[in-house]
Amino acid sequence: MSSQAEIVPTRYMEAINLGLADALEEDDRVILLGIDVGAGGGIFTVTRGLHERFGSERVIDTPISEMGYVGAGVGAAMTGLRPIVEIMFMDFISVCLDPIMNQATKLGYMTNGALSVPIVFRMQTGAGRSAGAQHSQSLEAMLAHIPGLKVVMPATVTDARDLLLEAVRDPGPVAYIENRRLYAMKGDLETDPLPLGKARVARPGDDVTVVTWGQTLRDCLKAAETSSASLEVIDLRSLVPLDIETVYRSAERTGRVLVVHEAVQDFGAGAEIAARVGEEVFDLLLAPVRRVATPAVPMPFNPALERSLLPSPEAIAAAAEGLVAEGR
Repeated sequence: MSSQAEIVPTRYMEAINLGLADALEEDDRVILLGIDVGAGGGIFTVTRGLHERFGSERVIDTPISEMGYVGAGVGAAMTGLRPIVEIMFMDFISVCLDPIMNQATKLGYMTNGALSVPIVFRMQTGAGRSAGAQHSQSLEAMLAHIPGLKVVMPATVTDARDLLLEAVRDPGPVAYIENRRLYAMKGDLETDPLPLGKARVARPGDDVTVVTWGQTLRDCLKAAETSSASLEVIDLRSLVPLDIETVYRSAERTGRVLVVHEAVQDFGAGAEIAARVGEEVFDLLLAPVRRVATPAVPMPFNPALERSLLPSPEAIAAAAEGLVAEGR
């Protein structure tokens, strides 16, 4: 019996749980491992119930050693399993980057395809919860810079489930990045998912193409509701593969592009998108590509200071309206 028949999720975190359950049920090679993912259900309760349902041989609590269990996951993938490895905070990839960057993404190439590494690195990201500088970073650009690693960032309830399933089914390594500010978000679970690597036009508009992913999709949609400009909001859904063609088509029509992300602006994914738009559709733009992102400073613990750094709907709307004024 499909786990989808047992629960109908209304929250983002429940959709992740459903995706994990469906992946474990669909393929007995799938295992889940990480700190407290088992009997405890995870520190954010996202894996609750999976240990009881699938047992300790498939839902595995690990020691507090990211380098050890991430490396073990890569090894397990090399032997034919399909591990889902949870890294509790995205910030902690700093202590286990070698098995991700130098092993999982390289072994297929270095063995001429003799080895495949079908592994999902699950991690949660983002600020906005006063977790301090070491637990609030958005490092997706770092991972997107690694050749051979797909990077997905679901922003909706449907994508939280479906992109996870697509990631588990992928023949190579995938970073699945969820934002903990979305965990309690409610939404409808749609039944006609988009494939991994395809962007979604979340809201049509005429004046400015707003490109975003992850948590900031909500901020962009709120900005579109209040802005005097007509904003077309594009949810990329994944950075690798990057559906830049959807961005081009929108930019050709609106003539203006605004890229919004929670990660720091300097050397971020927004710069890559801006560069590609500038290279390919420059002659059709009515104004330079602009970005709204977080300043390149450590994230403060103080809630008011933290909020002041993050992109807000007001800042996004103001930037979009500035682009319209600039491009007249």
